[in-house]
Amino acid sequence: MSVEDALLYEDAGVYKTLLESTRAIPWKLDWATLGFAYIGPQIEDLLGWSASSWTTVQDWADRIHPEDRERVFNFCVAQSQAGMDHEADYRALRKDGEFVWIRDVVHVVRNDDGTPNALVGFMFDISERKRTEERLLDMQRELEELSYKDGLTGVANRRRFDMMMTVEWRNAQRLRQPLSVIVLDIDYFKQYNDHYGHLEGDECLKRVAKALQGVVRGQRDLLCRFGGEEFVLLLPDTDEAAAMALAWRCLDAVDKALIPHVGLGPGKRLTLSAGVHTAIPGEHDETTPFIAVADRRLYLAKERGRARVVSDGGLV
Repeated sequence: MSVEDALLYEDAGVYKTLLESTRAIPWKLDWATLGFAYIGPQIEDLLGWSASSWTTVQDWADRIHPEDRERVFNFCVAQSQAGMDHEADYRALRKDGEFVWIRDVVHVVRNDDGTPNALVGFMFDISERKRTEERLLDMQRELEELSYKDGLTGVANRRRFDMMMTVEWRNAQRLRQPLSVIVLDIDYFKQYNDHYGHLEGDECLKRVAKALQGVVRGQRDLLCRFGGEEFVLLLPDTDEAAAMALAWRCLDAVDKALIPHVGLGPGKRLTLSAGVHTAIPGEHDETTPFIAVADRRLYLAKERGRARVVSDGGLV
């Protein structure tokens, strides 16, 4: 062996030692045979499979999570055929049956004519990064959910109502279906706060919200706190008769909650008033005037004695 050959051999040994001492897992795949020319021994520490068990690209594909396999395999093949370096994240199967998140960073070694000669790359364990990302996503989802909830009562807030009102309004326009809204307000709530105090007033709002939640029929009905002591029920695909019946059920539910209100209201109990409006929205109709009609009917109910419902048909 010449001196030059000896130095090259020594250098190759140094590079191999360096590669195999990193946490990244180096590998090389021959494009013509689709067989592994090399894979770092670190693979066994990470996945449990010995380096000698990685013989062909099929071994790699078989050890990708079934939900990721087709996407990752097709992407990597297409990028490699195009001679483009790339990277892919996927779940890799451990020998014990568990999965580890891997990031594969791939470099395409090309022939003189541009066709792939080999693929070389590194596998990185990104499981901890993925767990952190999932925690951040969970926190983001939780914050988003909280942003649509009333902080005191736990029902939907005005922001959620506005968003869903837009969605259901468009659905009603497109399907030519009735949409109803019930606006509810606690009778003499200022006097309630004056007599019992604001802390008890907050508890009262919680009890009213809980009673009203028991009236909600299903996932599409939306109960929200509109502001102050006012609540709103948004009722998709609900005609006037059904909306009226629900409005009275709301008043009855709060009446049965037996929330005391000394000196005011029938039987010295807390009561509600309600305004109801139903429409099949036309192409150019808008939501604000629609809600305003129900709101005017609510205050008409209050003017006429409270603890009652005013609907499209008038006072009931």
